[in-house]
Amino acid sequence: MLPRTYESQNCSVARALEVVGDRWTLLIVRSAFQGVRRFDDFQDALGVARNVLTDRLTRLCAEGVLRRVRYQERPDRFEYRLTRKGVELWPAVMSLLLWGDRHYAPAGPPALITHRGCGGRLTARLTCDACGAALGPNDVEGRPGPGA
Repeated sequence: MLPRTYESQNCSVARALEVVGDRWTLLIVRSAFQGVRRFDDFQDALGVARNVLTDRLTRLCAEGVLRRVRYQERPDRFEYRLTRKGVELWPAVMSLLLWGDRHYAPAGPPALITHRGCGGRLTARLTCDACGAALGPNDVEGRPGPGA
């Protein structure tokens, strides 16, 4: 296992990867951007083992990327919501998505990220290709693409 400290490096990429560099962690964050909030819904959407999901959600909460919010009492039930820190991951997640579309989607993008305002597509600059608006997570929606 790699150490979690970087005495010999002063590298923000390495430190950030300690939080979100795991496959399941980043897919949980992606799912949160898609509106998934509850444990069972994450588990259904991702097919991740429950113990792995528990571990990753706990870590994301401890790191301040997600927060647990009670939505039911007796029994207590919680959902997971992105924090400001979590929302700030949106450009990184979208950049990875677009990079994956370019290099690993031979049949075309599995999902199209479109501007809710006009239907234009998300660009690498996180703008709308139709109207030029700067886009954030609340400005877009996903729909099946040709590679779905």
